[in-house]
Amino acid sequence: MSPQQIDQRVFDLYDEYCHGFIDRREFLKRAGAISVAGVSGLAMAQALLPRYAQAQTIAFTDNRIKANYVEYDSPGGNSGRMRGYLVKPAGDGKFPAVLVIHENRGLNPYIEDVARRAAVAGFLALAPDGLFPAGGYPGNDDDGRAMQRNLDQGKLKLDMLNSARWLKAHAASDGKLGAVGFCWGGGTVNHLAVTLGADLQAGVPFYGAAPAAADVGKIQAPLLIQSAEDDPRINAMWPDFEAALKANGKAHERHLYPNTRHGFHNNSTPRYNEAAAKLAWERTVAHFEKHLG
Repeated sequence: MSPQQIDQRVFDLYDEYCHGFIDRREFLKRAGAISVAGVSGLAMAQALLPRYAQAQTIAFTDNRIKANYVEYDSPGGNSGRMRGYLVKPAGDGKFPAVLVIHENRGLNPYIEDVARRAAVAGFLALAPDGLFPAGGYPGNDDDGRAMQRNLDQGKLKLDMLNSARWLKAHAASDGKLGAVGFCWGGGTVNHLAVTLGADLQAGVPFYGAAPAAADVGKIQAPLLIQSAEDDPRINAMWPDFEAALKANGKAHERHLYPNTRHGFHNNSTPRYNEAAAKLAWERTVAHFEKHLG
């Protein structure tokens, strides 16, 4: 089913579901009460659920990369240990590093694919699984979302901070660090920019929550802010964020992609906008190439 066939009301319900305001049962129930030109809202809702197998763009075994799962210490985090998906470009040498931060449901196949895309572009990529202390991504987003919501959120962010520091110090890293994240991960990129200061060289938050205006002065990394046109909750934060960035003289660039919804980069659901996602990724890679070298 194409995005044009899905009623806006169903998209709005899906956004509530994705952000944990309603559960899957309630999402499908409310969507089922909608019908447009003989098309059931339930069918629209089911079309929006992710199909990760169809979304893979780079195989685990692609000869341009070397991918494996790694564990490392995370002092003060939810368990003291973390696990992540580390993807290295083929060949010897040191590479600029990019942390790839998942949404609010753990390290799902889409985020692993993004890590592989980053490695193909020439970066040492680590996609940490914030759910590892609770047993790891469970194989479906519903359980993953509930697991992430039940974690200590301060310790979860510390797990991401420790992941960034581990990656920056990795033997295959040249010491330059960038971060890209989506939804919850986008907000976490902003958090890391505040927390890491000069230790983060570039950040790319996709439709992520803005940091507190009072903290923006701590940011040192140039930010490339990727926004969806139809994303009222996140976009409402932009005026204050922009004012704080300008007041503090922080390097930033924002792109608002027309005819897109929150999650437009995720190619596993009909919210995906191919043209916008491609352009946003090209800009992401260019931003890292410029600031990480």
